[in-house]
Amino acid sequence: MQVRYQNSPKETCQMNTQQLRDNFLVQQLMKNGQIQLVYSHYDRVIIGGAVPTSEPLSLLSQGELKANYFLERREIGIINVGGKGIVTADGESYEVEKLECVYLSKGTQQVTFASLEATTPAQFYMLSTPAHKSYPNRKMTKAEASPIKLGDRATANERTIYKYVHQDGIQSCQLVMGLTTVEAGSVWNSVPPHTHARRMEVYFYFDVDEAHRVFHFMGEPQETRHLVIANHEAAISAPWSMHYGVGTAHYGFIWAMAGENKEFTDMDPQPIASLK
Repeated sequence: MQVRYQNSPKETCQMNTQQLRDNFLVQQLMKNGQIQLVYSHYDRVIIGGAVPTSEPLSLLSQGELKANYFLERREIGIINVGGKGIVTADGESYEVEKLECVYLSKGTQQVTFASLEATTPAQFYMLSTPAHKSYPNRKMTKAEASPIKLGDRATANERTIYKYVHQDGIQSCQLVMGLTTVEAGSVWNSVPPHTHARRMEVYFYFDVDEAHRVFHFMGEPQETRHLVIANHEAAISAPWSMHYGVGTAHYGFIWAMAGENKEFTDMDPQPIASLK
């Protein structure tokens, strides 16, 4: 498990392109037959990817956690961005199609991932946060996520938001998680750009064509920086950093947050005309 430490606004504004990528970009999350994990010291989240092929993969405790099992003091949200798969938690199995979500609570001891077809494997993206209480394990489909359409074709930001783990959905200790799909012909996400100093956030981009990229904007609103992101890569957004982005073609992204509250609407908008 790779470990990433925190960076202040002052040092971040002095970073070159490679330093920004080393600190805030998470790559190679989806490797066939493997589980990849990155531990961020922003709210101690763990970002992960699991791609089971011919054999199931087990989510095991890592040495850095000093825990008997991975979810001894944690909860986790899992969204499949690949072929059909199965998440098994303490003997209970959840069949998960693309863009469906499974939440597993603190105290879940055995977690495995499997694909129904090894040739079209499931690709499980996950984000785990510390937890102080156990909530029911639960699966949610896209339809159950009460999709909301936002944006406008005139500003190229038509998109659909699916909220899975949040105050009025799957209950959790501090995890908030869902996804956004950008409509064909639109390219902008998360407009207006915003910060929320109470929470950190991670954006995981999927369905990005291999010939295209997403420009993810970050940094303080008057000291902006950006990351150029390919398919199945993630951007770590510090609580002080604004975040929004634009793709060279349409795409989707999973957003997940951890911190002081679970209010989806808790954000401080930064007018586009104020950015520098």
